Amino acid sequence: MAELAPPVVVVGLVAAPGAAADLAAALCDDLAAELSAQHPEVAWRVLAVEDGLVRPPADDAELVGATRDRLLREDWDLAVCLTDVPLESDRRPVVGHASPVHGVAVLSLPALGAVARRRRALQTTVGLVQALAGGGEPDDADDRAAISRRLRQLAVDPADSTEGVRFTARVLTGNLSMLVGMVRANRPWRLAVRLSRALTGAIAAGVFALVTPDIWQLADAFGAVRLTVVAVGSVVATAVTLIVGAELWERVRSRRSRKQVTLFNLATAATVVIGVLSLHAALFVLALLGALLLVVDPLFSEALGHPAGLTDHLELAWLISSLATVGGALGAGLESDESVREAAYTYRPGGDAAEPVEAQPAG
Repeated sequence: MAELAPPVVVVGLVAAPGAAADLAAALCDDLAAELSAQHPEVAWRVLAVEDGLVRPPADDAELVGATRDRLLREDWDLAVCLTDVPLESDRRPVVGHASPVHGVAVLSLPALGAVARRRRALQTTVGLVQALAGGGEPDDADDRAAISRRLRQLAVDPADSTEGVRFTARVLTGNLSMLVGMVRANRPWRLAVRLSRALTGAIAAGVFALVTPDIWQLADAFGAVRLTVVAVGSVVATAVTLIVGAELWERVRSRRSRKQVTLFNLATAATVVIGVLSLHAALFVLALLGALLLVVDPLFSEALGHPAGLTDHLELAWLISSLATVGGALGAGLESDESVREAAYTYRPGGDAAEPVEAQPAG
């Protein structure tokens, strides 16, 4: 019986016109050969395209977003952007930046220097592709096994034709560890801090609710079930506002990219929900402190019609944090789409296309 052909992983090199495009075309065969030597469990297909993507000045966030859009249009599995734009972090030059969540990396050519540029570009690109596949340099068997699993997940899978909820459930259960890693890379707990208008709206709504006697009475009358419903509703409303308002949800453009887009959307939804839950928890703590310090017990008891205790303060803080979260959703509506995408580690795509130059398939 003939051996089955190994699954194919397609890597796209997107390069700015000029020297970057020339370097990308020259790297195709060498990159495919080097990746095949290090990871023979899959066949490698490397393409190079000339595309300006964004107009400088631009940062790595814009480049990642534009490259991600090109990856989806071309049905690639991974993509590396070769750019002439110098990138910096804390005033230090950045050679490369990998975003496993997006399946995209950026290589800044100015940081490579003038000596042995092609060799350094090849070494750095191989490292970036390995980072996208699940880790850095494969120093031990566990690292290699993790990268191998990720590469096989990226490659074309005939079972991906499963429709609807069954497909999403299979992707979720079969790639749970990878999904957790993608969400963790997004740092969802920092979402609200990055959205100043949303945070301002949440605090303003919380302060207003804290000094309103009618809110005190509602918190006392609602009970645990209604307070839970209000809390869940506030989190869902805020998460949906962020996802829909900033167009964070990606559409499936082809069968090949379906699994990757599904994972990306699941990671985005989880990132936003966890971020909003973190905001809700922080607001609860602040509301409880405010209720204990600012709400005078005699007035609180008079408004409730019975002596106020710690449970009443907890119920008040619970309702105030939910209302404040809704205020955060209103504030998020005033944020620019770019701000929300950057906060959620998702960026606006853009750029023009050009015909690809393909290397010979390796493996």
